[in-house]
Amino acid sequence: MSTAESPLTKKDFKSDQDVRWCPGCGDYGILNAVQTAFANLGKNRHDTVIISGIGCSSRFPYYMETFGFHTIHGRAPSVATGVKLANPELDVWVISGDGDSLSIGGNHLIHTLRRNVGLKILLFNNRIYGLTKGQYSPTSEKGKRTKSTPLGSIDQPFSPISLALGAGATWVGRSVDIFAQHLVSMIEAMDAHQGTALLEIYQNCNIFNDGAFQGFTEKSVRDERTVEMRAGEPLLFGPDGAKKAVRFDAGMAPQVVTVGEGGVAEADLPKWDPSAGSPAAAMSLATAPEDALPVPIGVFRDVQRPKYEDETIAQMQQAKAGKQESLEALLTGSETWTVG
Repeated sequence: MSTAESPLTKKDFKSDQDVRWCPGCGDYGILNAVQTAFANLGKNRHDTVIISGIGCSSRFPYYMETFGFHTIHGRAPSVATGVKLANPELDVWVISGDGDSLSIGGNHLIHTLRRNVGLKILLFNNRIYGLTKGQYSPTSEKGKRTKSTPLGSIDQPFSPISLALGAGATWVGRSVDIFAQHLVSMIEAMDAHQGTALLEIYQNCNIFNDGAFQGFTEKSVRDERTVEMRAGEPLLFGPDGAKKAVRFDAGMAPQVVTVGEGGVAEADLPKWDPSAGSPAAAMSLATAPEDALPVPIGVFRDVQRPKYEDETIAQMQQAKAGKQESLEALLTGSETWTVG
């Protein structure tokens, strides 16, 4: 944390490097949101580390006046895990894209999530490979025509949210690059979480996949096509005071209802609970077809579990206290033998 006498501003988190993304790229909005949130949170630059993989988003460390490490393709979560284990007091953030983290980096991501390392992961999802000039990515929709799929992709796309939930992630959220206030609030919310937090950010690539999200982000349709998940509140949405809601049927399938019609009263609607014992409702929302429901944004999951680094340190302390076998005993235990 910065001192009360000299709180850092957003400008203090801007490096002296020229920001080199394509004009109009959604990455600019995300960078601005991170710098704003870090200033709001009173972070210290010397306690903060930004670690990235490979991709357009992975230039991020150069533009932040913090410690940083531009690593190799898909391996940012693993490098970040090493940093966190070496110095648990550091505030470690991972920047990655849908190609970097869900293709070559898929295993590194899911194992970081299941271990619950104290990292904050920002996953930029533009549903395309931008840095390598427009091939389809693991999140590209089926039928997507790109340079590498001229007849349309036949792959079923990944849902980063459902993947994270399935890996046992303890905090999972979603925001959008142009939803500035919401994005800042989500970055601040994930910062408060004690384990691994993953925030998927829908990010427009105006060169190779322009308008991928405009079907629900345009101001004219935003209220009708998005629903914000707020803990303790029903899933309400709709423009001009019209109240619609998302609720779940007996099979946990989400459905849209209109408040005041068919006996649907707002008071009877279920309240959203990201800390529920089961992630079933979150998974149901994450896997629903995008054209069948308003797109959910906000916090899908928020539960507590021991952090990986804390349990690792506890084992190390146990070993140092002599309560564990010696290293020699561990190496030459009952499953070793002498040959010759």
